[in-house]
Parts: sequence; structure tokens; C-alpha cells
Amino acid sequence: MIEIGAHVDLSHPSDRVWLALTDRELLGRWFAEADMVEGVPDRLLLHTADLPGFDADVEVEVTERRVPELLALRCDEAGRLTELTCAVTATSQGSRLVVREVPTHGGWSDEQRDAREQQVRQAFTVRLPAILDWLAFQQVDLRRGEAGLTTELPVISAPGPARRRRRTVVVGLAGVLVAAGTVAWLTLPGDPDQVAGPAPSSTPSTPLPSLVEAAATTAPPKATTSPRPSRSVTPTGVRPTRTPSAKPSPTPTPTGPPPPPPLVARYDTDSSRLFGYTGEVVVDNPGPAPVEQWTVVVTLAEGSSVDDVDGADWSRDGQALTFTGAAVPAGGSRTIRFDVRDSRPKAREPESCTVGGNPCEGF
Repeated sequence: MIEIGAHVDLSHPSDRVWLALTDRELLGRWFAEADMVEGVPDRLLLHTADLPGFDADVEVEVTERRVPELLALRCDEAGRLTELTCAVTATSQGSRLVVREVPTHGGWSDEQRDAREQQVRQAFTVRLPAILDWLAFQQVDLRRGEAGLTTELPVISAPGPARRRRRTVVVGLAGVLVAAGTVAWLTLPGDPDQVAGPAPSSTPSTPLPSLVEAAATTAPPKATTSPRPSRSVTPTGVRPTRTPSAKPSPTPTPTGPPPPPPLVARYDTDSSRLFGYTGEVVVDNPGPAPVEQWTVVVTLAEGSSVDDVDGADWSRDGQALTFTGAAVPAGGSRTIRFDVRDSRPKAREPESCTVGGNPCEGF
């Protein structure tokens, strides 16, 4: 039996994740459009026929739901029957979504399953987090009170702490998304004014002009005349002796093997999304010996923060992130991945990246 499943950790509360899964309008933004089946209660039609890995639209029927923890669905895709479950669990960082789809009649070919898994990966690691970020942004209270600017999230449709994105994705969910879409039918269509509307944009600040420092010129001092020395008379017949000068001894040139080539690093942005992105730095050692100590410094744009880091130990000083870790083997590499959250709708990439003081490739 071929089973498709996935789990993803999200820095959003369970209520907000549930809303994104079950609201038909939101579902159409990150997965597939959905319509209620007229005259049939608890049924929904997902328009998945044009998505990779799907042969036709999927008709889903809710068999069990516990808000905001569990949604169980029975799915029918042109005669292929599956059972899909979506479980949402609260965590200290937000919530975890686990999706599992098991065929009960018919199955997928290897090619179709691979395409569905890739479609699910895109939906759950990029589009769903973006919608959750957008929902959180719509709920930010930017009113100024006596305490100044606040960013607390009021309870609207999906209350909860601010989010992040440590995405541990074990994806293989094809039908998963189908389920997620299915979930949409569960919730009656919400007030469009509650979820729609463009996120406010902020005007980038204009850099201050650089200051030019004028160089002060100093007049050369006047030359002073020194008294002419008197000439001494040497007695005739007495020749002055010459004092031999010592020749400097040559400085020996140090000998030894040439220093190993420095480490090189390249930076890349992966999974860019609304209000954040995932950065990746690959450190390569082209030398013949392992490098025990190394340092990578990444300077984030103003207003950015780090949610999670994999592949290295790290510390932060202002906007500068310093990464260190295990030795880089000869001819080998180390990969560092870090999730960044940005306060602006369009996330800004890091300002710089260096390894051992040398700039990384990719900037």
C-alpha cells in the first residue's frame, strides 16, 4: 500500500492554521479553489485537475472534525478512493501540522506519486506559510497608545503568538493537500473583508548623504640657515686612520610548506516567501588538510530576525550572525541553513556574508 504523508512545524497558533485549512477562500489562495456540492451536505469539490500529480477534480466528504485539532476526509478522485487526515497540534513554537493520506480503492503510479509529493512540498513549505504570515499581518494592531507602537495580535479569527518558520518537512503528501483543501469546506465561507485586502507596504528609508572630510593643508616651514662649521687643521704628515664598517649579516629566508588555501563560501536564498526566507551558506575546503576553526558572518538587513538555524553553532550581535561548527574536512564542505523573518511584506536578503573575512560568492 502506497501512503502519502507530511508534517510541518509552523510558528503560528493552531486556530490560524485551522482557518487556512478550512476556509474556502483562503484554500483557493494557497492550494486549489473549492466549491460546495449543491444539495449534498458536508461535501466539497476541489478543482485539482490541472495540478501536477492529479488526474481530475477531487470530491471530499468530512467524516470527522474536532476544531482545531483534527479533520478526517473521504476523497474521490475519478474513482480512486482515499482517506485523508489533517492533525494540528499546539507546540511551544506555534503548532505542528501532520497530514496522512491512505488509498482505500485504487492507487498512484510512481510517476504520479512523485509529482504529487512535489506539489505538496511547494504548497506546504512556501504557499501555506505565506498565507499564515499574511493572516498574521492583517491582525497586527499598529495603533499608538500611551505605551507607544504595539504589535500585539488581537483575537480575530485565528488568535495566537507571532509566527516563524522552522519547517521540518517530511513531505510526501500528495493527497495531503487534497485533504487540506477539503478541510476548506468545513468552515463556512468567512467574511471576505476579514481575510482579504492588500498588506500595507512601508516606504524604504532614504540613506543619509555621506560626509566629505576636507583635508587641511599646512604650509611648509621656512628653512633656517645654520652657522658654517669652522675648518680644523690637521698636522702635516699625519694621515687619519679609517675605521672599518661592519657589514650587516643577511637575514635568513624562512623555509616551510606554503599556507593552505583559504576556505570559500557561497550564499543562496531558498524558499523566498512573504515576511521571510530561508538562507543557505555552503562552506568549501579546497585544501589538502581539514580546517578545525572557521567563522562565517552574515549581516541581516535592518528589521530582520532569525527563527532557526541548522548545521552550525551561532550567536547574534545586532544584525550580525556569527556561525561556527565542526571541522571542514579536506576537499569537503559544511552547509548552514537559517530561517529569517522580516517585518516587511517583501523580505530583504542579507547585506553581506564573509568566511574568514573574505566575501562569500552569491552577493
